Amino acid sequence: MEKLENFLLEIVDCTAYVTINRPDKLNALNRATLIELAGLLKRLRSDDQVRGVVLTGAGEKAFVAGADIAEFSGLSEDQAHELAAWGHQEVMDVLYSFPKPVIAAVNGFALGGGLELAMACHVRVASSQAKLGLPEVSLGLIPGYGGTQRLPQLVGRGKALEMIMTGDMITADEALTWGLVNYVVAADSLIPTCLELLAKMYKRSSSAIALAVEVVNIGLAHSDNGYHAEINAFGKAFSTPDFEEGVSAFLEKRKPNF
Repeated sequence: MEKLENFLLEIVDCTAYVTINRPDKLNALNRATLIELAGLLKRLRSDDQVRGVVLTGAGEKAFVAGADIAEFSGLSEDQAHELAAWGHQEVMDVLYSFPKPVIAAVNGFALGGGLELAMACHVRVASSQAKLGLPEVSLGLIPGYGGTQRLPQLVGRGKALEMIMTGDMITADEALTWGLVNYVVAADSLIPTCLELLAKMYKRSSSAIALAVEVVNIGLAHSDNGYHAEINAFGKAFSTPDFEEGVSAFLEKRKPNF
């Protein structure tokens, strides 16, 4: 276990456990935490030992209870613009396009920037006591780390606008019904469920998974271009060693060794 300023990092076999470790602040995202997370993502992306990531929060109360609002006080319009742009480019968009599976283990409150962080991950597994929401309108703000774009993609325009315009929290079960999370489980099953999902993914081609993330994101961002990107990536997959191994294993009636 490696203890950093705002994180705990543990790599077991090929899974990196990244825990936001500010329980006294309900793991709120301040600038220092985001900077540290940006560095961790770069490190894990280039670490060939790591094939997947579980992202969670320390303690039992919160995944991430939002941004550190104290840092917002006194920001000018230009400074706020720069803050949001940096967070997008260095953290949220990096997570969203990460070439290795990233699962958010939502162990409690996921509010504001915390929910945006979870939505940037590929898959979300929530504990039954989790509460999720985007309360920014109660501060005279809107979500600034991708929430206005990613939430409608997951739950549809109507439900997204309801959540954003009321600022209300929803339960884990409601989040599951709406498609905001993939699974809801008991707290003690949260990490095991994430690991079960990753275990399935580790049996598949890592290069194909990276391509799939890329083209799914292109299709969502530029729907007209998504089909062309899929065709190009499908062709590109044929030139990879994983494709050769996958087809060989299928023809030889054995499990592939990716």
